[in-house]
Amino acid sequence: MLSKSPVIVDLKFIPREVEDGLKGAFPGRDVFNLADPAHKGRDLSGIDYAVVWKSDPDLFSRAPDLKVVFSGGAGVDHVLTLPGLPDVPLVRFVDRSLTTRMSEWVVMNCLMHLRQHRAYEGRAKAHVWEDLSQPEAADITVGVMGLGVLGQDAIRKLGIMGFKTIGWSRSKKAIDGIETFAGNELDTFLSKTDFLVGLLPLTAETKAIFNARLFSKLSRKGPFGAPVFINGGRGGSQVEADIITALESGVLGGASLDVFEQEPLDGNSPFWDMDNVYLTPHVAASSDVKALFVHAEQQMIRFESGLPLEHLVDRKAGY
Repeated sequence: MLSKSPVIVDLKFIPREVEDGLKGAFPGRDVFNLADPAHKGRDLSGIDYAVVWKSDPDLFSRAPDLKVVFSGGAGVDHVLTLPGLPDVPLVRFVDRSLTTRMSEWVVMNCLMHLRQHRAYEGRAKAHVWEDLSQPEAADITVGVMGLGVLGQDAIRKLGIMGFKTIGWSRSKKAIDGIETFAGNELDTFLSKTDFLVGLLPLTAETKAIFNARLFSKLSRKGPFGAPVFINGGRGGSQVEADIITALESGVLGGASLDVFEQEPLDGNSPFWDMDNVYLTPHVAASSDVKALFVHAEQQMIRFESGLPLEHLVDRKAGY
């Protein structure tokens, strides 16, 4: 019986979580966790697999024999831009837990904006008892941009909460009971959207797509008179100066941001002090490390058995 190839793990996650996740992972394989100083500068020749998230820039020069690269998350733009990325299959992480976490974050933020949670927080701190307008979810149309696994699950769960939902994607997607738009139908989609949710991958076409022009196209017919922007996708898809201007001018009534153009978010960013903005530090759908390793091991077994890999990235499309 042939021995199993070792695995390189280069994940810029919380180190303790990676260490705990590796206990019992990849049975029968040697694992080189590059967070361990003992592996610094080590020759990684002859290894077939690497599981990466924002990996070291010299990784691929040190590991010239890779046969498959696994992304540590649903996004892959951090891998596609790495120097020396070999021409081998690239597999993105698809998992029930990751999908559920993103949907929870999206639903939570839609509900907080719907029920004016931040406004009530401010009144509570000032000891002010005041009843604010309370529309219900059915009064709001949530438009989701990006209809992959994450987007479709978010739409389904928003619908369970009673929100009206529509979706837009680069190419047409059919979702039972949901009005969907594609490509050049973007303006029509935006005109119907009260709460805009960004779940797009970062590609040349989506870079800086969330900008002043796009915000100006959003609906003003909702119960609050100004739309809300919620981005759990990629920071490079938004123009933060335009978001700030839109919030200050009332073009946007609020925002929830989990991703940013530069991370960590600069301590001097105006976002920190804006009353109508919710911020989270790129944790909307943090990968479950144990689930990630199980997913990668399952794909390795498929590969070694001559079966096709699942969840392959189309490099031309960027996702």
